[in-house]
Amino acid sequence: MLIKHGINSGFGAIYMLASSPVLRRQQFLIRCLGDYSDQNTNTHQKRMQGIKFTSGASLEADAENVLRAITPTLDPNRHKGQAGKIAVIGGCREYTGAPYFAAISALKIGADLSHVFCTKDAAAVIKSYSPELIVHPVLEESYGVRDDEKRIISGKVLAEVAKWMERFDCLVIGPGLGRDPFLLDCVSKIIKLARQSNVPIVIDGDGLFLVTNSLDLISGYPLAVLTPNVNEYKRLVQKVLSCEVNDEEAHEQLLSLAKRIGGVTMLRKGKSDFISDGETVKSVSIYGSPRRCGGQGDILSGSVAVFLSWARHAIRDGDSSISSKNPAMLGSIAGSALMRKAASLAFDNKKRSTLTTDIIEYLGRSLEDICPVR
Repeated sequence: MLIKHGINSGFGAIYMLASSPVLRRQQFLIRCLGDYSDQNTNTHQKRMQGIKFTSGASLEADAENVLRAITPTLDPNRHKGQAGKIAVIGGCREYTGAPYFAAISALKIGADLSHVFCTKDAAAVIKSYSPELIVHPVLEESYGVRDDEKRIISGKVLAEVAKWMERFDCLVIGPGLGRDPFLLDCVSKIIKLARQSNVPIVIDGDGLFLVTNSLDLISGYPLAVLTPNVNEYKRLVQKVLSCEVNDEEAHEQLLSLAKRIGGVTMLRKGKSDFISDGETVKSVSIYGSPRRCGGQGDILSGSVAVFLSWARHAIRDGDSSISSKNPAMLGSIAGSALMRKAASLAFDNKKRSTLTTDIIEYLGRSLEDICPVR
């Protein structure tokens, strides 16, 4: 009985020790230091090979050289508008900050003019944020339109945007757009108009909700950039590839997704940003910020729009320093890198209190560090 009792007590002690937080931490440290069995080592090596496969140095874009190659010099002989005219399609009653962040970021980087096409309810608010923005209160939501008026109002919205379309170097579609059915229908027509006019488009936020459910809007358009976050990317993968996100084969899956949509450029946001046009995959892993305040994706979309337009002009001018001929890829790499650098500088100064507006204020300095004004 004593022996039996001793054995049971011993097992109880072992069980208590094995389940203790101290031992669990020790086991975790041992695993981290690599003290595996042969079987665990093989599994670990396979997992690490998968990580290397998706984020190895060979995939890392030379982002600073891309920025230097496509950023135009400041030339006193240029006139207003030659450094970029960007338009943001977004902004409704509930969301006024997002279109502002995208539009003002474009100006802070160096675009000459930045427009916002929004609903009437959002216009006065967005105007109050900055006199620098040109605000067009032309979009309408369902609550303000009778069923028998929808066709007429939709035509008026499209006609108003069409008057400006040829002037724009890039559209940003989605920040603060909302999901009102009538509004989304009007924006669908604007996307079609942009394609007809050969104007590049960057799609973010609720714009991604729209195109995920209507892939024909952007399928086969090489001047389209999609900038999904984790959840938006998951929905695209499920819709287009009919499977779940596979992080062990992240860059192959991204390549397949971009190719299946028809050669659009995908900028998958994450710890590292992965970018693909269906032909190649690049990553941007510059350290950004652990602070995840809302609005950083809007900065990114505005940034990509500016750099895409600059890359397009540089390619047209035959700049020999540019190896890629895809302005959407170049713009995405440059926008991702600059956003990350600005976020890092803002966090160094503001820490936990870092806001999107703080990051915006470091966009100019971040670009100046890489491309000093000559």
